[in-house]
Amino acid sequence: MTSPSAPTPAGLDRAAVAALVERIEAAVGPGGLPGAQLALARGGEVLLEQSFGTAAPDSRFVVFSATKPVVAAAVWALLGEGRIGPETRIAEVVPEFGTNDKDIITLEQVLLHTAGFPHAPMGLADWDDRERRLARFSAWRCNWEPGTRFEYHATSAHWVLAEVIERLTGEDFRVHLRRRVLDPLGLTRFELGVPVDRQGDINELVAVGNPATADEIEAAVGVRELPATEVTEDALLAFNRVDVRAVGVPGGGGVSTAGDLARFYQVLLRGDERLWPADLLADVTGRVRNRLPDPLGIPADRTIGLMVASDDGWAHAHGMGRAASPRAFGHDGAGGQIAFGDPDTGLSVCFLTNGFERNWLKERRRTTAIASRASACAT
Repeated sequence: MTSPSAPTPAGLDRAAVAALVERIEAAVGPGGLPGAQLALARGGEVLLEQSFGTAAPDSRFVVFSATKPVVAAAVWALLGEGRIGPETRIAEVVPEFGTNDKDIITLEQVLLHTAGFPHAPMGLADWDDRERRLARFSAWRCNWEPGTRFEYHATSAHWVLAEVIERLTGEDFRVHLRRRVLDPLGLTRFELGVPVDRQGDINELVAVGNPATADEIEAAVGVRELPATEVTEDALLAFNRVDVRAVGVPGGGGVSTAGDLARFYQVLLRGDERLWPADLLADVTGRVRNRLPDPLGIPADRTIGLMVASDDGWAHAHGMGRAASPRAFGHDGAGGQIAFGDPDTGLSVCFLTNGFERNWLKERRRTTAIASRASACAT
């Protein structure tokens, strides 16, 4: 753990780190974020870890959609073993899914959020009951022809991926993720499905601020109201419940330190053939297969499991700021979680907070500022 007064580690720029820390400190405190955590890694090592505000050193955070690439990593391992392919139809692995014309949906479409069921219901009562989840799959219908549109599947797609993992491995998806990905990579602080007796170090989420006005939203994005999604304040605050944290929601229920997510992206930057062949890893971190626009017109810039900064001017919308290289890849999380790696510098970044900023525009600006400053920290 690097304290604010400690010397800047080799491989990081002292002035840039100071500017980054100053920006985070400005966001934490009265009227702002209650707590936060930062990690910067390079050369296979975490060089800086720092906690802010109410967050105790080495405490953990719910990382919401920054969970998605970690779960996808288990799917990538199955791809590397030849046990499934991007073109595989989900119904071939999970027959219960193939109802209501969903039999044509492929694994690639699920990973790219083009599968057509972004709002498919999966209530809290269904989450930890496999038979109820399968019944939900059977009842789901598509909103559009799979593969023709992009809309973010906040949780639905990764419930399908979890079932694919279970069918192909015979293991509970949480157990398999631990055995196949987390333990080999030494990610001891990342958990998906945290038993109640291990939840004492998790920072409780706190909602802060006031929502942006319709005029503010229109001035920023050209519409007076943001599209409705399941990522609501109530949905996020539900992750303060011990039973919800214990489930391990595959699309957004991971719990981690910033250090462990920064380590995860170091592995993606450097490779690990115990988990993924080099050509597969190059594909999942660099081949953009989906550039379709979302309902706000923002291009997806997605690989099978990650977002890529690209050179289209939208890297900041994907949580990677404005200074990362076009090859940077990662996945942000609700409320301002930042996690990405940049092949051009070898730097990986993670910023976590337990403050849910109600003003979406303010959160986006803060995320862009922090991510941009973090990218400048590599020497």
